[in-house]
Amino acid sequence: MAYAGIVLAGGAARRLSGVDKPALPVGGKPLLARALAALADASPVIVVGPERPGFGDVVWTREASPGTGPVAALAAGLELVHAEIVVLLAGDLAGVRKSTVDRLVAALGSSAGAVLVDASGERQWLLGVWQADALRAALPEQVENASLRRTLGGLEIVDVPEEPGESDDIDTPEDLDRFS
Repeated sequence: MAYAGIVLAGGAARRLSGVDKPALPVGGKPLLARALAALADASPVIVVGPERPGFGDVVWTREASPGTGPVAALAAGLELVHAEIVVLLAGDLAGVRKSTVDRLVAALGSSAGAVLVDASGERQWLLGVWQADALRAALPEQVENASLRRTLGGLEIVDVPEEPGESDDIDTPEDLDRFS
């Protein structure tokens, strides 16, 4: 199944003193490179955030008002998607793999989305695959500072249990220490 990929890579990283999280090295490669490797079969791959050198064949874009949250970033990325299916990933995922994306894509079926569910039962809104038209229809008129959970939570979603570590991300110095 053909699909596009969107990586949200423009957050403020407040809990990490504003560091460029997607550029942080984990296991010898930047977090953004991990997301891009997981999207090896996507075309195109759109990264929403400040352009960073050395990340190959990706399309860079920014939300109309940078720093206004993941729904605004999703809307900016969707403007460049022509595929029917889109994989949405955060740019700070330490545990995401191509097999994660493959399982999500396989689970989608005719649902609006398939989202990874972590070990505690929480949906990981920035680790999923979606029908692009369902995403567009769900976007609120005011995308800036909108809640991603509220925006997508009303859609028909397949929950995909994570394999150990797939939803691990880097939010705090302790998270970074755990993966360094």
